[in-house]
Amino acid sequence: MNELLVILVDRWPDILGATGQHILLSAVAMFWAVVIAVPLGILLTRYRYLAGVVLGIVSVIQTIPSLALLGFMIPVFGIGKLPAIIAMTLYGLLPIMRNTYTGILDVDQSLLEAGRGMGMTNAQMLKMVELPLARPVIFAGIRTATVMTIGMATLAAFIGAGGLGDLILRGIAMVDTGIILAGAIPAAVLAVLFDIVLALIDWRVTPKGLRIRKKQTA
Repeated sequence: MNELLVILVDRWPDILGATGQHILLSAVAMFWAVVIAVPLGILLTRYRYLAGVVLGIVSVIQTIPSLALLGFMIPVFGIGKLPAIIAMTLYGLLPIMRNTYTGILDVDQSLLEAGRGMGMTNAQMLKMVELPLARPVIFAGIRTATVMTIGMATLAAFIGAGGLGDLILRGIAMVDTGIILAGAIPAAVLAVLFDIVLALIDWRVTPKGLRIRKKQTA
């Protein structure tokens, strides 16, 4: 334990720099995953006959081992941050897209009929009824994808993308458990912190009445 603390103190600048790279990789990948997956999930609710095919393709991507997916990027995009971000984005699509699709489909039909009865257009229904009610489910998918992406960012070091995976690779090469933990522990802490932050954001944007209802049913 003391040895680990010494390594953490001695390598603090390296850990801080690697953590910044790790957060940047994960944030960029998650941004594009949300930008792609949420609109596609919404689109699939309008064209349900495509849902099986599209979700099936995204599910296949999810089954590819992380290292193999990163390796597939190298012949096309080379090494570095770009192929890592593309691979991480692809890996984060399924939870967000599936939860967006499921969340919107699970909206109470009586509420949709009430909206139509009030003369709402499809765009208004989506903005004012479907997305607000599906938001908790969509947010759950984003939280899941975020934790997965932060974990995969550790492996991105294998293709020269940087991040905390660099410390882990260095520790493996030197057969030094302390250096491995200096990369692994901050990566695990990041995943937990991001999940907590997203949970707090979800709680804050939830209307007060729904918060009380959740507490009562918990």
